[in-house]
Amino acid sequence: MDNIEALRDYCLLKKGVTEELPFGPDTLVFKVMGKIFAIAPLDEIQLRVNLKCDPERALELREQYSAIQPGYHMNKLHWNTIVQDGSIPGSLLKELIDHSYNLIVESLPRKTRNEWEALE
Repeated sequence: MDNIEALRDYCLLKKGVTEELPFGPDTLVFKVMGKIFAIAPLDEIQLRVNLKCDPERALELREQYSAIQPGYHMNKLHWNTIVQDGSIPGSLLKELIDHSYNLIVESLPRKTRNEWEALE
C-alpha cells in the first residue's frame, strides 16, 4: 500500500467507517462510529498517515522503523505518523491500520459499540 487510493479503499472496507474532510480539503479523515482512527494529508507526495497505537507498541515501532514517528499534530503517546517511504511493508501498514481501528472500536461507549456490532 503506497498511495492514498489504496489506503482509502482499505479503510472503507471496514465496518462502520466514514471518510470526512473536517480539517479542510487537504486532510482525509477516517472515522469508525464518529471516532477518528486514521488521518492522511492529501497534499503529500509520499503517503503519510496518522494512526492510533498502543503506547508501548508505538515506542517499539519508532525504534525499529525510522519512517514511523510520533504522531504529527497528535498526542504523541497514542499516535504515530507513518511515512510510506518504501521501508514499511504493506502488510505492516495494514496491520497498523487494523490496530488503530480496533483500538477505537474497543473504546466505544457500550451503546455505540452495540450499534457497531449490529452493522452488516
